[in-house]
Amino acid sequence: MQYETILVDVADHIATITINRPEAMNSFNRRMLDEFEYLWKWIADEDDIHCCVLRAAPGKAWSTGVDVKGPSEGKPVVDLDNIWHCEDPGKYLAPKSMNCWKPIVAAVHGMAAGGAFYWLNEADIVICSEEATFFDPHVTYGMTSALEPIGMTYKMPLQDVLRMVLLGNDERIGAGTAMRIGIVSEITTLEELWPRARALATTVAAKPPAATAGSIKAIWQSLDLPRSVAMQQSLKYCQIGNPVGIPQVDRTALMANKDKKFAVR
Repeated sequence: MQYETILVDVADHIATITINRPEAMNSFNRRMLDEFEYLWKWIADEDDIHCCVLRAAPGKAWSTGVDVKGPSEGKPVVDLDNIWHCEDPGKYLAPKSMNCWKPIVAAVHGMAAGGAFYWLNEADIVICSEEATFFDPHVTYGMTSALEPIGMTYKMPLQDVLRMVLLGNDERIGAGTAMRIGIVSEITTLEELWPRARALATTVAAKPPAATAGSIKAIWQSLDLPRSVAMQQSLKYCQIGNPVGIPQVDRTALMANKDKKFAVR
């Protein structure tokens, strides 16, 4: 795959993915959907990658969702006229939809709007810079907002999702509120955003990949199940994954290290 809309760099077991259409507010087009579909499948199969950082090219926006201004070339992003074969574009943008269970650290700056929530909904750790804002403009333009906000109901309280949807362009969620209601778990300065995301990814990537990927898969797939069924299924993940993950780390050395440092959040 020759990437045109994203940048991909792999080093030290971390794949750094940069949404790279700053001239179009880092919005996604059909080409980007195709690139992310390929990318997530490739990362899922690449054992050397233990964690991912998802960020966007510098500018006013992290992403404003689908590109509504750019020229439509070939197959549209969403073909609403093809009733029986119309697909949600989030299926290709988001890692879990592509069966990629590598941990994702998202680093958000500027505006994150509308379709940007496809990525945020399936990121495992989301941090943002102080000036970041989040909003959903769909209803302002006469469009039903359904897919992105329904995904976000697994992270945000329902009343906050509904308020974001109904107020549309007339209200934006600032970084402080985003942290309070669960969109993000940490706020940094703009200068520290990328280094902090890298630091978090480095910590995750250092852990046994069978344990991190297995935990991600178990927890996310449980969201589609009743609680009792989810608990029964989760035991199987431990039975299958632990014999693989435990040999990937020197537990004795870890337990004997009395100088181990840890952060308090």
